[in-house]
Amino acid sequence: MRTIAAAEFYGMIKSRDGSHSPGQPCVIDIRDEEEFRRGSLPGAENIPAGRFEEDYEGCCEKLRRRGPFWLLCHTGYGSRVLAERLCLSGLDAGVIEGGWRSCLLQQLERLTAEESPEDLTARRLRAEKSLIKKYRKEIWCRFTKAVRDYRLIQEGDRVACCISGGKDSFLLAKLLQELQMHGPVRFDLIFLTMNPGYNEENWKIIQNNAKILGIPLTVFETSVFDAVAGIEKNPCYLCARMRRGYLYNNARQLGCNKIALGHHYDDVIETILMGMLYAGKIETMLPKLHSQHFEGMELIRPLYLVRESAVKAWRDYNGLHFIQCACRFTESTASYGALKESKRGEVKKLIAALAEKEPVIEANIFRSVENINLRTVMAWKKDGESHSFLDDYDMQEQDRTS
Repeated sequence: MRTIAAAEFYGMIKSRDGSHSPGQPCVIDIRDEEEFRRGSLPGAENIPAGRFEEDYEGCCEKLRRRGPFWLLCHTGYGSRVLAERLCLSGLDAGVIEGGWRSCLLQQLERLTAEESPEDLTARRLRAEKSLIKKYRKEIWCRFTKAVRDYRLIQEGDRVACCISGGKDSFLLAKLLQELQMHGPVRFDLIFLTMNPGYNEENWKIIQNNAKILGIPLTVFETSVFDAVAGIEKNPCYLCARMRRGYLYNNARQLGCNKIALGHHYDDVIETILMGMLYAGKIETMLPKLHSQHFEGMELIRPLYLVRESAVKAWRDYNGLHFIQCACRFTESTASYGALKESKRGEVKKLIAALAEKEPVIEANIFRSVENINLRTVMAWKKDGESHSFLDDYDMQEQDRTS
């Protein structure tokens, strides 16, 4: 089985303008269709990994007509597993080591190194302008409505915008920058970035994107990924709690009274449904909440009313590419055919299927936790105290007949 590093592979690509030229290496991208549409190598053909499971022989026959080819997945794990299987079937399959992540890093390194400061500034200004102009209704107005209606940012606040490296946190950073410059409220802003143990490629991608978008990062390091590496039950839950604790602590040391996270509208409705289906409870992801363990600190979610589709549209319109979940657990299970869909992924698909038949369903899920009638609820909890409809059931009848 042939292997090649992403940097070496780029040397084989003749065209530098993103087009495909005859004689260039044949690339088969096995990521899902949405990831492929966001970006891939010049001339790459998309055959999602799942299609090999559905029709392995048909895919093999198609690839035999291609001659020698290179497989591309996100990290290189999945393409290696599939390439070994294809080679056993007599095909000449190679693997681009590091996958799309390494290729993306090569693109960003070239961009930040070769573009002039003027070109990088123009790219940044285009991304900023699109928030106010092209995506004013879908993003800017929804963002400012959440900030205003939920009173998320007050005069004199010092906000730590937490940058994880994904699309949501980078969009939040740009929105808060714009609000600080042109909004009616004066507040301080820090872009706080934790390195919990990212591999070198993901970390460089985060730094390059920050440079492209003009976001000055304040960085601190932890060993969260090492701490949860051996946890088998709910490692994501523990990882999230540890990371949030570190963010609160570092933000407070920097004099901040709030941390801003990039959770959006879709995260909210998915959380509501997940609680009902998997935990047997009704609760929501609030737009803001006080920290239980860090006195005087508050968490805010300014993207609370922004749809994920709008975030993706802004990202794609500006040709931006961000990291996905970059934890070791995800990468170690991302081999071909081995990754089990998360509960959130299942709920996301369920909501999408329901909304396709009845578009109002998404809004109704969101509104359902705003329109709770306690007279029709069996039981509820407040401040750790349990309540039941039986508490004043007989009293209601007495009041009605008196």
